Amino acid sequence: MPANPESKNGFFARLRSKLNRPDSWLSYDLGSLFRGRRIDATILEELETRLLRADVGVQVTEELLEKLRKRVARNELADVEALIRALREEIVAVLQPVARRLEITREHRPFVILVVGVNGSGKTTTIGKLAHRFSGEGRKVMLAAGDTFRAAATEQLGIWAQRTGSELVSQQPGADPAAVAFDALGAARTRGFDVLLADTAGRLQAQTHLMEELRKVKRVISRAEPSAPHEVLLVLDANQGQNALAQAVQFNEAVGVTGLVLTKLDGTARGGIVLAIARRLGLPIRYIGIGEQAEDFGEFDAEAFARALVDGAAGNGDT
Repeated sequence: MPANPESKNGFFARLRSKLNRPDSWLSYDLGSLFRGRRIDATILEELETRLLRADVGVQVTEELLEKLRKRVARNELADVEALIRALREEIVAVLQPVARRLEITREHRPFVILVVGVNGSGKTTTIGKLAHRFSGEGRKVMLAAGDTFRAAATEQLGIWAQRTGSELVSQQPGADPAAVAFDALGAARTRGFDVLLADTAGRLQAQTHLMEELRKVKRVISRAEPSAPHEVLLVLDANQGQNALAQAVQFNEAVGVTGLVLTKLDGTARGGIVLAIARRLGLPIRYIGIGEQAEDFGEFDAEAFARALVDGAAGNGDT
């Protein structure tokens, strides 16, 4: 079900306002710094510094600058305003291929989403926000409290379950996470639930035995339902910058990630990490989060994100 246009516009307006700090949007003050000047090496060097500072990464920064230099050489970009427009276009070109919606198909019922990520990434909150979203679409949602090592995670999911009208399946602290997922899948199938959101313990990607446990959860789900999980959703904290990219690489190698959620973009001046992840992995970016509330969560939109990253708050993007 497509997002409500007014809701979507409001979400990205909030994103732009969150990024509206001097060091968090790429075109800040460029126009006044270089007003009336033709584009030269100094301007491009300043832009390179800003891209690297925004955590775009060396590879993507070099790619973007090379394309911009070529356009300058062809006399396509006469001034800074044109350069900013071109930068926006090139960023969209990087992000557009990964801006793919998560489709909850009727073919699979329940549609099983295994949610993974390291401690503190916002994983449990993301599950709650997804439950809010899917319940709002009229779907029956079940939550599986697979983070059995952290009592607060189960309590947090319980609050979201009450808030969203979802059902929670949990076991005693320290129980086998794979058993929780297995039982939840059986219950969801028997009782006609549309979506099962399975939480997992936050894992440090370098801890091999914990990653193996995550593989076990996935295997058990697949044995119970060969087509499941239908989505392996990795939650990344954008504040982690290049470390978030390293996490994405290792989780993908371990469990075959099929979609990404980038959280805490309200608390970072490094939104450029989204470009680095897009270019390195090519994995679909399903959602982004910009705060704690249910409405601070939305589907990823390449053009809207590029405008927020480049132009900052609404009103600064009319160049």
